[in-house]
Amino acid sequence: RGEAGIGYVLGKGFDMPPLMLTSDELDAAVLGAHWVASRGEPDLAKAALNFLAKIEVVVPERLRGHVLEPATSIAPVVPAFEVVNSSFLRNTIRAQRKITLVYEGGSGARTERVVWPILLGYRDAGRILAAWCELRSSFRYFRTDRMISAEILEQRIPENALALRIRWRSAMDQERMSYAIQHQENG
Repeated sequence: RGEAGIGYVLGKGFDMPPLMLTSDELDAAVLGAHWVASRGEPDLAKAALNFLAKIEVVVPERLRGHVLEPATSIAPVVPAFEVVNSSFLRNTIRAQRKITLVYEGGSGARTERVVWPILLGYRDAGRILAAWCELRSSFRYFRTDRMISAEILEQRIPENALALRIRWRSAMDQERMSYAIQHQENG
């Protein structure tokens, strides 16, 4: 039923087909949302909790326990301190703009680099930015906890974002293959 200013309301006992999740699909969604809530930056963590609240409301009563009392859990972690906001990095990736990074390497040396951000990877111990580095003329990973500053540039990435991502995946596949071959030879 629908009402002006309210929207549509689905009567009790009715489900929307796109939200008909199996038990395993619901467990996967809840586990993923808990992982993001515990490891994502504040914007994503809040979004994950909002997602869980929405899922709780729309799943059939018989599956509500999957959300309220999940059978899975995430180990707590201490989040890495970051100066550069990961939300900023995600938005810059979507905008397909270059970034100037001041970055501190493992040795403590600081460099300034112009990068073409490709994606933000989330790990238990922190986040990494995959990017094309103009200084090195190759794909590189930058730990967000080592970023001293980041500034979005007016310049757009000169390559189609999808094509750049395909090139990056190909380069990473080649790197993994070389690593596997090297370890087989060193046995």
